[in-house]
Amino acid sequence: MLKNILVALDGSEISERVIETVKELVLAPDSKVILCHVFPPPELEMDLPADRPHADSPTLSYFYIEKQLQSYQESLPVASQLELVTGYAADEIIRLANIYQADLIVIGSRGLTGMKRIVQGSVSSQVVEEANCSVLVVKPT
Repeated sequence: MLKNILVALDGSEISERVIETVKELVLAPDSKVILCHVFPPPELEMDLPADRPHADSPTLSYFYIEKQLQSYQESLPVASQLELVTGYAADEIIRLANIYQADLIVIGSRGLTGMKRIVQGSVSSQVVEEANCSVLVVKPT
């Protein structure tokens, strides 16, 4: 039985699909969903390409993500809570899953292939490999 479900969201278009997938799961009334977002550590922010859009400030980005997660939270049929953390995405997702003793992690896949996958890495692949629980990877349509 799925009692604790950790849902990793990154603010991209796939987040909507991940939430829709979670809503389609048949969950017990006493199940709990933890919606999480991992902000990159400051040293990774410095490595972002100059042409990639950045939030004006970390504080604005935090509040935007928090509001987005709260709107997802309101649409869920079971109890939920938010976790906004800073660190390396896969490591933090696995850490949170262990803390909450998650029975399932739900995560999106950006569908990267080839050089993009090699250069940018795959958070979902790392989570699948290292998690102590089942992982549901939601693919883009």
